[in-house]
Formats: sequence, C-alpha cells, structure tokens
Amino acid sequence: MNNNDNKVTRRKFIHDSAMVAAGLSSFLHGCKSNEEKELNAADPNAQGKAQKPEYPQVPKRKLGKTGIEVPSLALGALFNLVENQTILEKCFQWGVRLWDTAPDYAGENSELGIGKFFSKHSDARKKLFLVTKASDAVTINDVENALQASLKRMNTKYIDIYYIMDRKAGSGYVGHGLSDPAKLTDDLRRWVESAKKRKLIRFFGFSTHKNMAKCLAAAAKLGWIDVVMTTYSYRIMQDNELQDAIQACHKAGIGLIAMKTQGRPQEKIETKEDKKLAGHFLQKGFTEGQAKIKAVLQDKRFSSACVGMQDVSILAQNVAAVLDKTNLTKQDMETLKEHALATCSGYCAGCAYICDSALPDTPFISDIMRYLMYYNSYGDRNRARNLFAKLPSGIRNKLLRIDYTHAETRCPQHLPIAKLVAEAVRKLA
Repeated sequence: MNNNDNKVTRRKFIHDSAMVAAGLSSFLHGCKSNEEKELNAADPNAQGKAQKPEYPQVPKRKLGKTGIEVPSLALGALFNLVENQTILEKCFQWGVRLWDTAPDYAGENSELGIGKFFSKHSDARKKLFLVTKASDAVTINDVENALQASLKRMNTKYIDIYYIMDRKAGSGYVGHGLSDPAKLTDDLRRWVESAKKRKLIRFFGFSTHKNMAKCLAAAAKLGWIDVVMTTYSYRIMQDNELQDAIQACHKAGIGLIAMKTQGRPQEKIETKEDKKLAGHFLQKGFTEGQAKIKAVLQDKRFSSACVGMQDVSILAQNVAAVLDKTNLTKQDMETLKEHALATCSGYCAGCAYICDSALPDTPFISDIMRYLMYYNSYGDRNRARNLFAKLPSGIRNKLLRIDYTHAETRCPQHLPIAKLVAEAVRKLA
C-alpha cells in the first residue's frame, strides 16, 4: 500500500467494508437446510407461518478428547438476551450453536434470555452446546449454588461446559476467568466428579485472559480439565510461552476455544497502521474482523472462536468468514504480525504476573486495562463501570497516587500504564 492509499478516508473504509461484508454474506440467504424448519417446529406459535429462508451451517471441529464436535464459531453472549432473542434465533439457524454465557453477563439477563429461548423452543436444547461459569463463587458450596441458579435461569437440566473463575474471599472482587492455577484444587476436582455423576455438567474447565500461559500449562498436567477457553488473537500468537502451553494442552487432549480473537476491536479506522491493515484485507475480499477470525481458526488446535455478536449483521459477516474456505497466506499473516508490533503499546496482553510482581499492593492492573478496553473498544460502558466498581475500594481510592514506573519498565507491550489508569479512573469511577 502506497502513501496515497493511506490517505483514504474513514468514510471510504466503512463503505468498502460494508460492500465486502455484503458480498461475503449474500450467499447465506436463500440456502436450504433443515435447521430453521426444526426451530419453527419447536415453536407452537409458528404453525401456519410461511417458512423463512434457510441457511447453511457453520462447520464443526472436534473438542479435544471429549468426543464431541462443536461449531467453529461460538456466540459470546455478554449482552441482554431477554431483549434480543433475534440473535439467538439467527445463531441457531446458521449452526452457531455453542453459546457462552455467565451469571453476571447483563445482570443475569444473558442467562435469563437463554431460558426464555428454551421456553419458546423446547426441542432446541438438545441441539445446543451451552457454556456458563461459576461467577461470584468463593467456596465449593458457592460453586454448587451458582450452578443450580444458572440451571434455573436457563431453564435446562444440564450445562455442557462449566467454567471456574477466580475467587478471592473477603476482597469483594471476583475475576472474570482464572488467573491463578492454584485454585484448581482437589476439592474442586471432587466436586466436578460429583457434578458429572449427577449429570448436571458434561465437561469442566476454565476461561482465562490473565496469566494464560501459566494456567494452560498447569491444566495440561492435571488430567481432569476437559476444556479451556483462552484469549488468542493475531496479537499474542508470537508469545512463545503461550504457544508452548497451548501445545501442551493440545497434546493432553484438552479442548481449546479462543476468545477475544479481535485483539482490541476498534470502532474507528484512524491511524496509518489501521488503514494499512484494513486496506490489505479489503483488497483480498475480507473485512479486518473476518481476517482476524480466520487467522485464529487456521490454528487447527482450536476447536472454536467465541465472539461477542450482538448485531445480526456482524453475525452474518463472521458466519461468512467461517464458511469461506480461503486460507490466509503467509503474507497475510505477516501483515497481521506487523500491525500487532506497530500497535502493541495500546494492547494489554494479559501477562498480569509481571504487573503483580512490580506492584504487589495493586494486583488489578491487567483487569483495569481490560475494563478500559470494554469501555473504549467494545462500547460496553455499563459493564466496564460495573466491573471497575467491584474492585476493592481501598485499591480504587489510591490508583492515582501510585508510582507505576516499575511496572511500565517491565511491561512487554510498553503500555503507558499510569496514563491508562488515570483514563480508567476518569471514565469508570
């Protein structure tokens, strides 16, 4: 791309991206399958209605040694599904039937929305792969109670994958995922065995976007972790420690699901680096987001990419990307790598142990970076503020008085941590 290409306007990029998305997704409409017929048949109110266009199904991949195949594209259901049943219906129709939720997503309204879907489509449950998490659970008894509450909210008798999360007694803080493998205790293992015997869960694991390599490496040695969902994107593919841990899990037969595949999605295309990346893939016939998903799924160790898709148009683009059989070239992957290196100072890679060791009295820096990403890049401002509010008040009250120099010096991404923390306090407090 020459200098004149870099001067292309943001309006043109948006227009071109929309044209590419329309071209890649147009073939989705009018294609025949039995899936929408099944969905309508499960709805007693659908009888007598004209059949809507039916769609092809996203391909499936084996999930580790579980013996199960799952869709290669999964729905990250972080939003209010009570008010957005359409996205569930469209996901079902296109075969995006791995739904990942949690009790604290949209203040329980994600799980409640799935329960509402099952109340309308009772036969759909056996065709879906459902994932939720033990949010706000400190003790093993809390884990059991959290599971029972999720089952009730979602109007189901079992969960396909149940994830454990960080639990810090007395702190008022519950992490969104696992960051400390020491929490994978024998007591937890015994509870997992019990829950499986009672047929409340089929598989067990954890999600992680903080200290991912250490958590994955530990899971590979345990023998009782079935599935791990980890942050994985074009940005952190170059991390050798993470790659070794992923390979260890793959060799151990642990199913792997990728999340946060966009590597800090951007609402605007502004910088020279952003324009170069978007322009490269528009010329290839992909949007930037589609290319990022394809890059992750070219790693065959991963069974699925879990993506937050609140909008049907985004769902259509991502389905089109997964159905398209074109592989990214070596040059495509190099372009993604170059962009990651050029923009790394704006992305937290989740290596929290580095910040934690530099700032032992403030062990929440990577969490704050993630909340700021939710606010700035995802546009999920309420969730960002709610998560920030769950940090211990003693930590929140001193964030602007801390010297972050040591952490900034050690940060592999060279993040301006002090500046970003100040921005987070200003926007989230």
